[in-house]
Amino acid sequence: MAGDGINAENGPVSSGTENCGSIVRIRGSVIDAHFPTQIPDLNNELRAGEGGKVVVEVVNHLDANTIRGIALTPTEGLFRGSVITDCGRPLMVPVGKELLGRALNVFGETIDRGEEIGNVERRSIHQEPVPLTRQITKMEVFYTGIKLIDVLAPLERGGKAGLFGGAGVGKTVVIMELIHNTVSKHQGVSLFCGIGERCREGEELYRELSDTGELKNTVLVFGQMNDPPGARFRVGHAALTMAEYFRDDAQQDVLLLIDNVFRFIQAGSEVSGLMGRLPSRLGYQPTLGTELAELEERICSTSSGAITSVQAVYVPADDFTDPAAVHTFGHLSTSIVLSRKRASEGLYPAIDPLQSRSKLLVPHVVGHRHYEIAQAIRKTLAQYEELKDIIAMLGLEELSQEDRGIVNRARRLERFLTQPFFVTEQFTSHEGRFVNLENALEGCERILNDEFVDVPESSLYMIGTIDEAKRESKVP
Repeated sequence: MAGDGINAENGPVSSGTENCGSIVRIRGSVIDAHFPTQIPDLNNELRAGEGGKVVVEVVNHLDANTIRGIALTPTEGLFRGSVITDCGRPLMVPVGKELLGRALNVFGETIDRGEEIGNVERRSIHQEPVPLTRQITKMEVFYTGIKLIDVLAPLERGGKAGLFGGAGVGKTVVIMELIHNTVSKHQGVSLFCGIGERCREGEELYRELSDTGELKNTVLVFGQMNDPPGARFRVGHAALTMAEYFRDDAQQDVLLLIDNVFRFIQAGSEVSGLMGRLPSRLGYQPTLGTELAELEERICSTSSGAITSVQAVYVPADDFTDPAAVHTFGHLSTSIVLSRKRASEGLYPAIDPLQSRSKLLVPHVVGHRHYEIAQAIRKTLAQYEELKDIIAMLGLEELSQEDRGIVNRARRLERFLTQPFFVTEQFTSHEGRFVNLENALEGCERILNDEFVDVPESSLYMIGTIDEAKRESKVP
């Protein structure tokens, strides 16, 4: 296992090359160590404890011979004077097609009770972003088969999309559906990175992917909620290193799903506090912007392939002015906002069509027809939102004929933009639907043209294409 060795291939280091020091202070996960001969470089991996089972990453140089590191594993069994060994390299994780179908931790060790990964190539989790000269600047749409996303907030191939929402509004369900649609329709590789999430959710995701046969094209990397903050902080970098292999070496498109970016920021805040740094606004670390950029800037498209990232972002107390949400917004090409109000109305996926935005929704990228339909949908739903107060006070009968038409169209659009998911079939008894963009646009266009003014709203709820509503309502 990766925890048993200390050289680049996780094998034993000969005694003649060891750079050993001694621990001088232990404060929780913070380790200070003295190296009399040579001080380890920043980000180097150190090993201590029985069998080298305690992993420490160098964070600071306190003086010419003393480092301060953060432990990525529990520190039980360490004491002042314990021997600590410099591995002479940063933390390394395995890469390659052998990882497909496996669940791993931040060290690249398997946690799915399967066989250990054999002698494969290992790479440092600290990699430089792709230079601008190698990046592709052309904007391409990444179709998901989810109507509301493809029509109103299209994702960018090689771009970054954020799923913003509070607790319990369906971020993880949307991510699981994206994994299903990517593997089954795009024939790509999915890489799921769980940062600080519940182990129950990881186990459910593993079982779900295994049952549907999609696990063989998916890599799962977890830094669980009960892991030390150092491990949760580095698991995103480990997952990105694995994703970069599939993009650059295997020349495949990768869908990288991160759940949850807020937990990455939270882990960074814990590490910063342990290191004794003064907090900035609302208690976040002063290096929040830099740390987030180091992770996000590695996600991009090259001529060999693309890493398309969808990131769940927990919004504390549904406050979108929180620094964690604000800093994340700046890196994204698409922002998908999940609404608690829509979830309470049973409109799933609970994506707010008026707050969700995409930089790709412009005529020269998606085409004039798509752009005009999307703008008409937004306008209709915005007008309906303004009329809701009048309807609540006076009733629908007091509206003008024109306003009644707007309400009629808006309510039918809201229901048509719901969609049964493959990953929720067992809970909803609705068979999942993958809807291509053309069918989604056609349905919205026909509703806007009042073709379904006499069709019951319920006939448009939880369907795929618009033709299903015609069949259900027996409209000629």
